[in-house]
Amino acid sequence: MTTETSRYLGKQGADWWRGAVIYQIYPRSFLDTNGDGIGDLQGVIDKLDYIASLNVDAIWLSPFFTSPMKDFGYDISDYRDVEPMFGTLADFDRLVEAAHARGLKVTIDQVLSHSSDQHAWFQESRQSRDNPKADWYVWADPKPDGAPPTNWQAIFGGSAWQWDTRRCQYYLHNFLVEQPDLNFQNPELVEAILGEVRFWLERGVDGFRLDAVNFCTHGELKDNPPREEIAEGFIGVRPDNPYGYQLHIHDKTQPGNLTVLERLRALFDEYPSTTSVGEVGDDDSLGVMAEYTQGGKRLHMAYSFDLLGERHDPEHLRGILTEMESRIEDGWPCWALGNHDVTRLATRWDAEGNAAALRLYMAFLLTQRGSVCLYQGEELGQTEAELSFEQLVDPAGITFWPAYKGRDGCRTPMPWKADAPHGGFSTDTPWLPVPEAHLGLAVDQQDGDPDSLLNAYRAFLAFRRTQPALVKGEIRYHPVHDEVLCLERRHPSSDPGQRLLVALNFADEPRELPAPRAARALEEAPAMVNGAWQDGTLTLPAYGIAIARCPTDSEEASWDV
Repeated sequence: MTTETSRYLGKQGADWWRGAVIYQIYPRSFLDTNGDGIGDLQGVIDKLDYIASLNVDAIWLSPFFTSPMKDFGYDISDYRDVEPMFGTLADFDRLVEAAHARGLKVTIDQVLSHSSDQHAWFQESRQSRDNPKADWYVWADPKPDGAPPTNWQAIFGGSAWQWDTRRCQYYLHNFLVEQPDLNFQNPELVEAILGEVRFWLERGVDGFRLDAVNFCTHGELKDNPPREEIAEGFIGVRPDNPYGYQLHIHDKTQPGNLTVLERLRALFDEYPSTTSVGEVGDDDSLGVMAEYTQGGKRLHMAYSFDLLGERHDPEHLRGILTEMESRIEDGWPCWALGNHDVTRLATRWDAEGNAAALRLYMAFLLTQRGSVCLYQGEELGQTEAELSFEQLVDPAGITFWPAYKGRDGCRTPMPWKADAPHGGFSTDTPWLPVPEAHLGLAVDQQDGDPDSLLNAYRAFLAFRRTQPALVKGEIRYHPVHDEVLCLERRHPSSDPGQRLLVALNFADEPRELPAPRAARALEEAPAMVNGAWQDGTLTLPAYGIAIARCPTDSEEASWDV
């Protein structure tokens, strides 16, 4: 760790992550600086001023490690190096230094549950049953009839077991066949993984987003029972995917995961001010989020796919959030409305071209208790790209076409300049096309427009930073009133006599509801906060946003309408 990095980290609070806003960058699609059609680390460096202008606290880099790219970087063949298409380790070091100089923390994706089948560990493991790394992956003998050891299904289709002729055994892969699962029941493997994480901590990384973190360990090799109803809710899990036909009681979210997370947390604690956020995909994802973050001994934060579905009526959203609050205790959630695995927010929540609705969804996300992840292009209102089968590169989309078109539609490049070739993303043909519809959303089109969605994000994020109650305060939800979600945030240590009232109108028509007479609109709030508080009544325009300050001893009953 450099002296400059140590000095920078020393100035930050250890819990900077609590309530932080983290901007997710998908490097392949951010900015190409060498003309090969693929984004790179230099592209991230070149746009750090733009990122800082959003008033976010950190960046999250999706995988840039050495990889054969079967799953676009989530199949790692070398945990300690940069895939040449993205740059070099020196580029990464420059990125960290440049981000820190702008007050931005740097978090990186880390894929611990599996590696690429091209990783040197797996290449050695598959050679025999008695080599030094023979048990670093999950191997099992076939059933007497030659069938796979269990009925477990892979998320990307087919059996989760792949036959290997060298060992005459099956290996486990919860995702692609090229992504064999590591065996965290092997102490040597655990130590090796901790060493890979330490490598990046020593380079000044501030945190890790841990991919599929509840998949690190498996249970007994027994068949999963069938479901009564097909389940949805994880990456590509739809009625046409047999993964959703089972109750996954043996193949993920096992008690052994807790031990792994505790070892990781002990390592993070050696590096003050670092953090971790785990991705959870499970039938009871909220319960897992709570268990994985409670007690200060496992993950710092966790997020799930609960807010990444299509349903977005306020009753449904309130149900998720209140359940989380009732279960998480001293744990800490992280919320997102979009990422590289799901349909773009503007399309998924039926807000294409509706700037008022997109501002509302932004305010909804940024007023919840927890940390926040924003996916690149969300601040532009970027929509889901419609691609032909011939344009697809995502293995999930290719496998399940046409019922499921995969994840390429949310991964198309950032549009920087409307009049430039490929939206200013690259001078060559991009790895995925830039849709014509995205050019009008380009950064240069929105940058100077005070009414643009981009500047709404900037303004609201700047405002949020000045409100401790919104960043780290407690939360209380009130009943939904005629499609208006009502909540309050309190931060007693910073403002013992005050609370903030928040009302979010999810309706496309104006709404009026009773409110405490003592409520007063925040003068410092940006213009998009457009609700009117007057004489015990709150008036909201369609998709309106209202935030008020109210004394704690004022009448609360009138808010519980």
